[in-house]
Amino acid sequence: MWREMIAGFGGQVDFHDPADGQILDQIEQHLGQPLPTPLKQLLLETDGLDDEFGTEVVWSTRRILEDNEQFRTEASFRDLYMPFNDVMFFGDNGGGDQFAFVRNPQRDDVFVWDHETDARNWVSGSLEDYLQRSIQADGEDWYRV
Repeated sequence: MWREMIAGFGGQVDFHDPADGQILDQIEQHLGQPLPTPLKQLLLETDGLDDEFGTEVVWSTRRILEDNEQFRTEASFRDLYMPFNDVMFFGDNGGGDQFAFVRNPQRDDVFVWDHETDARNWVSGSLEDYLQRSIQADGEDWYRV
């Protein structure tokens, strides 16, 4: 379902092999949060998604686990940023900003974390909309108004 829908967006993307269900369980166990259902379904079809420029629009399951653990446990981040425990990062723009779902409270909206200001701003109402907009974009800052 996801591969066909994404292919219909018209952008050039690289799909990967499907994710192993065990790593999805590990993500949920280690982070203490369920993966958003749409993201879980997408990862079961492709373990990550890269655009034509090599930007990881959706990270691999390994990166989702490792980066989220790092952001939540890195001591130096506590002095620089608001806590990251309530978000689950899953992709980036290739320039440092990262995309996330809010997990407490659980929402299907996608937010962007600005790595320079620590701002967390709404980007789209769904994973599908996020994917379409990012894949069809002409640059890394497509989400800025």
